[in-house]
Amino acid sequence: MNGEGMNGEGMNGEGMNGEGMNGELAGRTALVTGGSRGIGRACSLRLAAAGARVAVNYRTNQSAACETVEAISAAGGRGIAVQADVSHSDQVAELVQRVEQDLGPVDLLVNNAGVFDYVSHEQTTEQIWHRALDNNLTSAYLTTWAVKPRMIERSFGRIVNVASIAALRARPMSIAYAVSKAGMVALTKSLAQAVAECNIRVNAVAPGLIDTEILDGVDLAARQALIDATPLGRIGRPDDIAELVLFLLSERSRFMTGQTMVASGGRVLLP
Repeated sequence: MNGEGMNGEGMNGEGMNGEGMNGELAGRTALVTGGSRGIGRACSLRLAAAGARVAVNYRTNQSAACETVEAISAAGGRGIAVQADVSHSDQVAELVQRVEQDLGPVDLLVNNAGVFDYVSHEQTTEQIWHRALDNNLTSAYLTTWAVKPRMIERSFGRIVNVASIAALRARPMSIAYAVSKAGMVALTKSLAQAVAECNIRVNAVAPGLIDTEILDGVDLAARQALIDATPLGRIGRPDDIAELVLFLLSERSRFMTGQTMVASGGRVLLP
């Protein structure tokens, strides 16, 4: 199992134990694509705990998105669930319009939506290739380009792209996925330089294997092998990544842009 950093699905990923709704992101509007489960859910909860108004984007699982918004509301925050397939430009336009109407212009964007296919090179069909590129990379382009004009207009924006360590090391059983995530890293670097003068910072996180739905069905021996290969001795949790995302969106990372931060328990070490 090589699907490190698979980001749209997952376990509980609770994160509402932060500094409260008047925290460091107070007054900001955040959009998290694929925000209803796994890393996305953890990010949604953590950003809300830091004071942001959060739009939880989902494609099909309305109940999970509504549960995430309910958790935000129960903790005193403000959130909305917005359905959209972010691999389609028309749906992205409607998504951003709804967020701006309900919560205000997007200040903080987390490009987290994605899919994963664990297949050999013989099984990597054109359909699988396009599915990975469309959902993992084109979606980030479409959503970023939809919110970027208002960020430039206001001279403020913070963007985090959820990549994967699959972008940084060979993944022969998930070639299309690895290529799409490598594209996220390249997008991060190039866009960061292009918009730095507009006070827009763009960074990425590259998770290792995270305890999300992708591990369902992985036998105990295979899971243990992954743990044994991790110097810190465990699989990551969604909230491990959410804390890093919060840092990159906050002014604590004010001198960082164009960077990809690895969170893999030591399985990948850079440079």
